[in-house]
Amino acid sequence: MPKKYQTGLMWFRRDLRAQDNAALFHALKACHRVFCVFVFDRDILDALPRADRRVEFIRESLLDLDGQLRGLGHENGVTDAGLLVLHDRASAALPALAARLAVDAVFANHDDEPQSLARDASVQARLEAQGVAFHSFKDHVIFERSEVLTLAGKPYSVFTPYKNAWLKKIDRFYLTPYPVEKYAAALASAAAEADRGIPTLQALGFEKTNLSALKIPIGSRGGATLLEDFLGRIAHYDEKRNFPAVKGPSYLGVHLRFGTVSIRALAAAALSQQQAGNAGAASWLSELVWRDFYAQILSNFPHAASQAFKPDYDAIAWEQGDKADTLFQAWCDGQTGYPLVDAAMAQINQTGYMHNRLRMVSASFLVKDLGIDWRRGERYFAEKLNDFDLSANNGGWQWAASTGCDAQPYFRIFNPVSQSEKFDADGSFIRKYLPVLAGLPASALHSPWLARPLDLAAAGVVLGENYPAPIVQHDEARALTLQRYAVVRKRDR
Repeated sequence: MPKKYQTGLMWFRRDLRAQDNAALFHALKACHRVFCVFVFDRDILDALPRADRRVEFIRESLLDLDGQLRGLGHENGVTDAGLLVLHDRASAALPALAARLAVDAVFANHDDEPQSLARDASVQARLEAQGVAFHSFKDHVIFERSEVLTLAGKPYSVFTPYKNAWLKKIDRFYLTPYPVEKYAAALASAAAEADRGIPTLQALGFEKTNLSALKIPIGSRGGATLLEDFLGRIAHYDEKRNFPAVKGPSYLGVHLRFGTVSIRALAAAALSQQQAGNAGAASWLSELVWRDFYAQILSNFPHAASQAFKPDYDAIAWEQGDKADTLFQAWCDGQTGYPLVDAAMAQINQTGYMHNRLRMVSASFLVKDLGIDWRRGERYFAEKLNDFDLSANNGGWQWAASTGCDAQPYFRIFNPVSQSEKFDADGSFIRKYLPVLAGLPASALHSPWLARPLDLAAAGVVLGENYPAPIVQHDEARALTLQRYAVVRKRDR
């Protein structure tokens, strides 16, 4: 089949891999030669703290991607196929690059976050004014937008029927990898281009973080290593996933976020093992379906990005003023006096990761113990999480706040002490992230304000000095929460 375009431009965004990449496949198949670019978008980067693990992860993963592209080119007789990298505002820089390279078409994968959709609309308009086509493709999820609908043709807002429809629809077609290698001879040599080379963090205006000390595997090779490790223990995922001190999760969140792994490869592996009777794989597949579910929620109900999915819940009167600010800061700093919550916040602050069970517990505590608007917590996680994804983060926070689709009922309020006793019974996780409490016996670790003075003294714990007393009483806070949610109580009956 003759190729449609002479020259194309592949624009990498949240899909930092050369293998099984939808847009790259279509670009190589449609064009005689294809340049590849990544833009460090100032519209995004300028709003970030100067030490941001995600920027460092992207930068290191681009080195890996550049090597992949060079390798594919070399195997097909193309010298110096590799990545062009810009540090500019993508909305203007991408069309300018397309003009300079005289490309006929730009290829990219979908990004359905509101800011990204606005950027892409701007880029497409500029490209079309230049006579350049813009093509985008599904790559970040298995099913997107309106691909899975109810019998009435409406988007799902409840997970279980969505999951059932998802499982009914899935087949080999949706899981087949894109054979990029088959068309890799179309990669263009970028040797003569001025934008070769990956800029340093310093050149981007950022500082090094503790990413390397955390030993987070980087790039496609790192993602493949994590997946191989997880598949060797996936059978135990269901029984271990709720315990933060245990190696239970896949730890692939950041790789899914930046596309250094293929969602098709992950879903195919999980589905295959589920069909073989693997309960752990079935549980993990459900988590991947949740990811698709929240992505289509954001696409079909964009108001949820900034408002309650259930509009009635915007009537809730959250705590305001200095008191709210003080409580919120204590939560951010891990100084609430509830060890599991504080250890969870220490984990996210120190590593950019938080165990999923703890995301639920800490979110519930902020909203339903402290009475703080869920959007404040959502923004904090957005700043701190290495794997921050707007749809999943928003969905998780609205679930915890009972404001979202298929959320926990407003009257379900996690008790931070019983959650601690159940999921960190021996205190291993708490001791790791709150060394000040490490000397307490397990019986006293989950609620140190109830500990015997002798145990506190032996452990060197002085409440109110080196570890805080509880900033709220859970039972009292629960009663206030039920009053706060009274404005929407009838809706949930």
